[in-house]
Amino acid sequence: MILPNQHPDYRKPLDPRDAETLGVTAAVEVERYLAYRDNYSPTPLRSLPALAAEVGLGAVHIKDEGFRLGLGSFKALGGSYAVIRLVLEEASRRVGRPIDVVELHAPQVHAIAADMTFACATDGNHGRSVAQGAQLVGANAAIFVHSGVSEERVAAIARFGARMIRVEGTYDDSVAEAARVAAEQGWTVVSDTSWPGYERIPGLVMQGYTAMVRETLRQLPEPPTHVFVQAGVGGIAAAVAGHLALVLGDQRPTFVVVDPARAACLLETARAGHPVKVSHGEPTVMAMLECYEPSRVAWRVLSRVADAFMTVDEEDAVAVMNRLARPAGNDPAIVAGESGGAGLAGIVRAAADPEIRTLLNLDKTSRVLAINTEGATDPERYAELVGMRPDTVPATIGGVNA
Repeated sequence: MILPNQHPDYRKPLDPRDAETLGVTAAVEVERYLAYRDNYSPTPLRSLPALAAEVGLGAVHIKDEGFRLGLGSFKALGGSYAVIRLVLEEASRRVGRPIDVVELHAPQVHAIAADMTFACATDGNHGRSVAQGAQLVGANAAIFVHSGVSEERVAAIARFGARMIRVEGTYDDSVAEAARVAAEQGWTVVSDTSWPGYERIPGLVMQGYTAMVRETLRQLPEPPTHVFVQAGVGGIAAAVAGHLALVLGDQRPTFVVVDPARAACLLETARAGHPVKVSHGEPTVMAMLECYEPSRVAWRVLSRVADAFMTVDEEDAVAVMNRLARPAGNDPAIVAGESGGAGLAGIVRAAADPEIRTLLNLDKTSRVLAINTEGATDPERYAELVGMRPDTVPATIGGVNA
């Protein structure tokens, strides 16, 4: 299913708040912060010429976030960045002068951070980022996980010293519980979704993702004509689309938001013209995208700069995982988790449908970009879906390839 953007704000300039959050100046500052991370390096951009030829496109590139900061996911750029910013802001307030990232590891900063607790709800990847950021600065982390989060993903968060709290229900239930408990305990919620009255911190999380876009534009031989990015609550899609719109202006690519058909909160929001919560049905294999209500800030951006919203099915996601694991021709092998290849699945589905090709102006000259948002963040589940033995899954978290 595909739905063109028909919102009244479509193609209007970004809200000034979002333009400031996602603009070039902010993105440069994010990269400056990243320079102080011990294991920071740009993630690779992969070209898939065999796949491009197979689906009748000029070029297909995929930004491989499976190697990001030892966490195996693009989320490493968001939660930890927000935590660091918030600690430095609190340190500046208490000390009475600006504290810059160059003082991140100063004893005085760590002493202040030790009094702070950061809480969030997560499907796995965002919580790992928040926990890593808290550990980096000597703060505390309380991570809320719903009943669908695997024990492997819980363990991957806990290794950063976070307190793990199980919540019955869905991701959205864990978001509400994290907000409730944090308010009672005086903790700071670092969420990647927003709600009325809570926008700045999710904006900082999205701001962290802009570094990935800057890297990609430097790595590409030419700017893309089309970009397909998957959405959970919409944060990464909004960050990528918003930054591209601000940097490229009228030359920005056609931007398509890709939802799992079983959790299509962005597509249904686009259909309604305002944020809606979709009903919870059968779980999707794309576990990191299983969100039933969009971020309000993300929707404010996407209503202006997304060109279309589409869905992919379970078999589409699994097929792309397997295609990337066992590539054809000269295409490189890529480890993409259950949610990681959803944007590429959208490209494959769109390219195979004559009506969608026409709607999006996809042809043999199109230069199309996707993002592999995660590697094998649950190695056992990955091995099951691609038919590998777990001990043969390439390491993309905390290992030599991370």
